[in-house]
Amino acid sequence: MTNIIIAFSKRENAVNIRNILTRSGIRVSAVCLTGSKVLQHTEIWSQGIVICGARLQDMPYTELKELLPDGFEILLIASSDRWVDSLPEGIVGLPPPLRIYDLLNTVEMMSQALESRRRKRREAARRRSSGELQAIEQAKALLMERNGMSESEAHRYLQKTSMEGGRSMAESAQMVLTLMER
Repeated sequence: MTNIIIAFSKRENAVNIRNILTRSGIRVSAVCLTGSKVLQHTEIWSQGIVICGARLQDMPYTELKELLPDGFEILLIASSDRWVDSLPEGIVGLPPPLRIYDLLNTVEMMSQALESRRRKRREAARRRSSGELQAIEQAKALLMERNGMSESEAHRYLQKTSMEGGRSMAESAQMVLTLMER
């Protein structure tokens, strides 16, 4: 689920967009009037979309983008002459007059792109490096040699130890190597 923060200097604009999104089944996480309030909310979540105008009460969208964490993108709703030549990466623009269809499709597209990037990051984190694989194999060999375990028993032992300790299997393997090689 993508966290959506709506930020406009005029509360009525923010509330109108929130109402459009919620009526369409899209959950809005926060409504703000200032960039500093947006930044407070982004500290809680790892990713999301900030829907905002060109200028908030305390900063322009360009400054807000610089201060946002990496997992956040901006959907800028402002006249295209405010975009300077082109929009920087991580900012999508919608010029007024705003059509509901365009708003909903753009939010959906941005949400899917964020979700796809999140999945790719998670998969990359799951893949083990060659050094980690080598440590796991060495720890299994050591357990098999010293404790008379089969390879599957050694593997299960490392899995169980890592799950019980809240560590990765590579960390548990490194721990076994450190303790048993003394």
